[in-house]
Parts: sequence; structure tokens; C-alpha cells
Amino acid sequence: MPFEVIPALDVAGGRLVRIGPGAPTPVEAFDGDPLAAAEAFVEAGARRLHLVDVDLATTAVFGALELIGAVAKLGVPVQASGGVTADPQVSELLDAGASRVVLGSSALAYRDATEKLLAMLGQHLVLGIEADGPTIKPRGGGRELPLWDTLVWLGELDVSRYLFTEVGRVGSLEGPDLDGIWALATHTGRPVLASGGVRGLEDLRAVAGLGEPVEGAIVGRALYEGLDVRQALLAGSD
Repeated sequence: MPFEVIPALDVAGGRLVRIGPGAPTPVEAFDGDPLAAAEAFVEAGARRLHLVDVDLATTAVFGALELIGAVAKLGVPVQASGGVTADPQVSELLDAGASRVVLGSSALAYRDATEKLLAMLGQHLVLGIEADGPTIKPRGGGRELPLWDTLVWLGELDVSRYLFTEVGRVGSLEGPDLDGIWALATHTGRPVLASGGVRGLEDLRAVAGLGEPVEGAIVGRALYEGLDVRQALLAGSD
């Protein structure tokens, strides 16, 4: 499969926001309208969109179910995220129109439930690894876990793909954690999506240059602050 650049839509209260340290920051691009952003990304050639329900992540109450359905109607698959920890949340997001759901890192503290979800949902589930050095540190709160021990356990399970996020780089424009992305990919042998810190085309080319099983990168802030969408989408195939 070609390397995939996936535009991100972080949404709170029905509006585009930027995630970083502290409270979410409103995004002025597209007048803050997530559906307008999604339409522009699809028109530019995006093959998939990543939608984060920030309300769900911060309050455990869905705030973007209707939006997921509207974005899905644009004709591209939607990967939904937002601190998802349990089967009812996954099911509601899939029913709303998402094709894949990211299981948040806080769910990894509950091994039995995680194993059941992975066995039941297969390709519909992406396993989120929010890393801070050698520690898994869920951004929405939850128990911190040792990264290596957790990956040893996950290596015994049928995980379809991972989403690796270096939590200190989210919204930072400091560059992706290439070493962390590569370490996860080589240790697990499973497809890996990368998130956090992408500044521009060179970063995307660097992630794509890691090769399989690194299959894509999620880009948020840079796309709203000047990075050309069409060029970004082509960066992995340069």
C-alpha cells in the first residue's frame, strides 16, 4: 500500500481546534468549520481523514457523531479518535460512519477488555500508543504504563495497526519522533501510523522514508498554518 498522508480534524464544540499543552486553541482556518476543512482536503485528494472528537476525549460525551456521518458522506473513510476506551464507544463511532476507530492508550490498562475488542473488531480497530520516552502516557488521563512491557504483551495479540503519538510533540511543529516510530514498527512488525510534530514536506518524506511497515502520517496543525495540502498528500510518494 502507498504511504498515506492523512489530514486531521480536531473538533470541540463543533469547531476546529488545535491540540497542545493546555486547553484546545480555536483554529481560524476554514472559519473554524470542520466540514469545510474536510471538503477541501477531499477535493485536494485526501484518501482518508482522521477526526478527533475532543469533547469525547475530555468529557466522555460524544460531540461529533453527526459530523463523522457528514464527513463520511464525502466519500472517504473516516478514522475516528477521542480517548476511546470501551466497546460501546467504538460501536457508536462505527455506527455513525467511521470506518476505523482508534482505541486510546488509557484502555491498555485493562488487558482483558482490550484483548476482547481486538479479537472482535480486527481491521476496524487501531491501537493508540501515546508515548513519552519509555512510558505510555495517555493524554486524556489514565494509568501510565511501561512502554516496553506493554509492547511485549501486545506482540502476542492480533493488532491490525498502531497509531504512534509522541505526546510532547503534538501540536508543537518540532518534527516527528522518527526513532520512536521506527522502533515500534520494527518491534511489532505491524503497520504503524505516525502522529505528532509534523512541520512540512521534509518531515513527511522522512517518515515515508522509514519504509514498511510504517504506512502513513497524520498531519494537523501544519495544514492549517500554511502547508500546501496537495503537496503534503504527495509527499510520501516523492
